[in-house]
Amino acid sequence: MNELPQANVVAFNNPGMSAEDNLDFDYQDFFENGSVALHLVSADGVILHANKAELDLLGYAAEDYVGRHIADFYPDRDMIDDILSRLSRGEKIARYPARLRAGDGSIKHVEITSSGHFKDGKLINTRCFTVDVSDLERTRTKLRRQDSTYHQILDGLPVAIYTTDQDGTITYYNRAAADLAGREPIVGKDKWCVTFKLFTADRKELPHDECPMAIALKENRPVRNKQAIAQRPDGSFFPLLPHPTPLLDEHGNLMGAVNMLLDLTDRQRAEEASQHLSAIVESSFDAIVSKDLNAIIKSWNHAAERLFGYTAEEAIGKSVTMLIPDDHQDEEPRILERIRRGERVETLETVRRRKDSSLVPVSLTISPVRNATGQIVGASKIARDITSARENEQCIRMLMREVNHRVKNQYSVILSMIRETNKRSETPKQFETQVRERIMALSRSHDLLVSADWKGATISDLLAAQVQPFPRGDVIGTSGPSLVLSPNAVQYLGIAFHELATNSAKYGVLSGDDGQISVTWTITGSGASRLFRLTWSETDGPQVQTIGEGGFGTVVLQRVAPAAVGGQGHLEYGPHGVTWSLEAPLAGVDGSVANQT
Repeated sequence: MNELPQANVVAFNNPGMSAEDNLDFDYQDFFENGSVALHLVSADGVILHANKAELDLLGYAAEDYVGRHIADFYPDRDMIDDILSRLSRGEKIARYPARLRAGDGSIKHVEITSSGHFKDGKLINTRCFTVDVSDLERTRTKLRRQDSTYHQILDGLPVAIYTTDQDGTITYYNRAAADLAGREPIVGKDKWCVTFKLFTADRKELPHDECPMAIALKENRPVRNKQAIAQRPDGSFFPLLPHPTPLLDEHGNLMGAVNMLLDLTDRQRAEEASQHLSAIVESSFDAIVSKDLNAIIKSWNHAAERLFGYTAEEAIGKSVTMLIPDDHQDEEPRILERIRRGERVETLETVRRRKDSSLVPVSLTISPVRNATGQIVGASKIARDITSARENEQCIRMLMREVNHRVKNQYSVILSMIRETNKRSETPKQFETQVRERIMALSRSHDLLVSADWKGATISDLLAAQVQPFPRGDVIGTSGPSLVLSPNAVQYLGIAFHELATNSAKYGVLSGDDGQISVTWTITGSGASRLFRLTWSETDGPQVQTIGEGGFGTVVLQRVAPAAVGGQGHLEYGPHGVTWSLEAPLAGVDGSVANQT
């Protein structure tokens, strides 16, 4: 074997290096005679050694290659600078595509795999394997040229065409496809279709993974005669006929598919327009009537028959003035004058006469009708019965009056809360906190009423809503017959439950770990004299402090809540719990009675 150049000797058998750093003869033989091109480069980029495969690959003699800076052989300086920089940082390079200048001046396309040899953290040299991929690159270039020619041909076609891989990911689309879809598909990301949204022929939304292209790929077969409707991002629709066809490699394996989209807009426009207009007119709930400029009726749909009582045979050919009451006859000349000027009557609320001479309030929308040359030849009139709308307006006015009444009642309750709380609050902060808590309690009662269309709420639901913010609400047991409280009772008993729970959370059962709360109610008597009795009782809890002599809670429990339902309240403080009882006529709390009245 030829002796290595002096520079290489340093790299391979430097007496100054330790024994483990020296390459043995076998490794040196492998390096020199291996079939893979290999070279060593110093930390500063100088070629220390190149094996025979490397020199043969590039066509250099050793003396023309070894000892020179590696950058001299890279036509792309940025590329070798990047490689050396990454290796100096300790990175490994794997199959890095590069170009090398051969001895005859030609350019070799190669892939570089390299790593650095470090000692004590310092780069000593780098070891680089070089693989010639010039033939592969020439093949790639040829394929790219073929693809370019292929794409140029497809780009020049006026028909929408796109391709996908075997997973349905779009790999190519021509300009016609983007123009038809109204969007630029994202190659390598979008799947199955170039369109924004797809629908079946009967207007049902078609997921992209169920479109004809998806079926062609999943079932590996062409799909034909499956019309669809596509939607563009701007909201416009167009009919199309896809022709997806699988693409197979030389072994018959699926590698993708090509789809051609035929725009059916022109083909279907005339038929669709006619059918669409006919369907709209015949299925409309509004009366649709057309007339000429002399007010003679030309068409009459089923809704017009229902609204005015005349059949199409009775109305067509007659003057539209037969529908106009005597005191509104001046409307038609004004309408026709505007139509002749090409104006559209957006909304005209008026009265028309039926066949039986009864009057019906209607809302009219009238538009000019033009012939093929754009000349105005008549008008299309849509008449909508607004009887229900006017009745609804009346109902809304009644509802607003009721809302106004209820809001005033709530204002009174809230003002009473504020007034009584203000009297008994020691600081502004205490006043703010207590008012907020009491208004929130009232709000929870309102939520129950709103969820039940203001028909009332059960005692259990009301109690659960009011104790929800407090701890240990699960210790409250309830017992009593089924009863839906009236809205008035819900509001005032809700406030009472809030005050009881607030006191209990401060001083009673809800403030500790012991005790129980029992809420029971009964209904006694018969007929109009039936009585409702409710009791809140705390037992086995801590020693109870009073709510406060004359405090807001006391006022609510003994006076406000009982008076609101026409009853009486009684409040007692036992050694281990508070007891509040309410007795009132059933009619004062029963929601079924209140709703009937």
